[in-house]
Amino acid sequence: MYPRLLELGPITVYTYGVLLAAAYLLGLKLAMVRARSRGLDQTRVLDLGIYIIISALVGAKLLLLVTDFRAFFNNPRELLTLARSGGVFYGGLILAVGVSLWYIRRIGLPLWTTCDVFAPGIALGHVVGRFGCLFAGCCYGKPTGMPWGITFTDPFAAANVGTPLNVPLHPTQIYEAGAELLILGLLLATESRGRRFAGRTFWLYMLLYAISRYVIEMFRGDERGTVGIFSISQFISVMLAPLAIAMLIYLARGGEAPIPKRARRKAA
Repeated sequence: MYPRLLELGPITVYTYGVLLAAAYLLGLKLAMVRARSRGLDQTRVLDLGIYIIISALVGAKLLLLVTDFRAFFNNPRELLTLARSGGVFYGGLILAVGVSLWYIRRIGLPLWTTCDVFAPGIALGHVVGRFGCLFAGCCYGKPTGMPWGITFTDPFAAANVGTPLNVPLHPTQIYEAGAELLILGLLLATESRGRRFAGRTFWLYMLLYAISRYVIEMFRGDERGTVGIFSISQFISVMLAPLAIAMLIYLARGGEAPIPKRARRKAA
């Protein structure tokens, strides 16, 4: 556990921040490679990637603000912690998808093909990002007696994100990184098999992530807000999984419209 990677006088480089940046860059790089193989306009895909990164950062912090609203309301100074916090993944995912759908339609790229291009990159970035959570001590699990329990000892993590110290916890960060790695492998391994249609990779990612996140939430020990009997992330998963199934069925029966001429010329 190394929440602070290095300190250079008054400047502190946080491990989480470094790995988060690496996560976005690796995910974008994979998306660019996949876009090139599909003949999509590289400049517009790169622009879209930048929109995704910015909206993901903003959305993640906004959902964190919502889930911890009472704490921020009672202590407004805590709002400053949003600057160094990664936020809630689902918040970033939802806003990034919304912004992406708007931008893709605006510039004329094929909607679901472009989403398919980015889906494995999201999974890859999430793998790296969760290791950032592990080093920072955030997104920690409940106490456990299992032999693979992980014990945090750095007081900075306890002060920064409330990580329980000297208590074996479920390594939920590793659980999620492992789940994302499996999802990534499955997406890439099955992409060219079976009934192929635009949007399959993207909505399959959404379905698999919703299921894995719902399960992993059972082992989380940090405060995340609730909706009835569900954590907020579980509630979103419960909404997302049926939507993903419905979209997979709908797209499998139909098809994606041809690439508009302006986008085709750019892709040539």
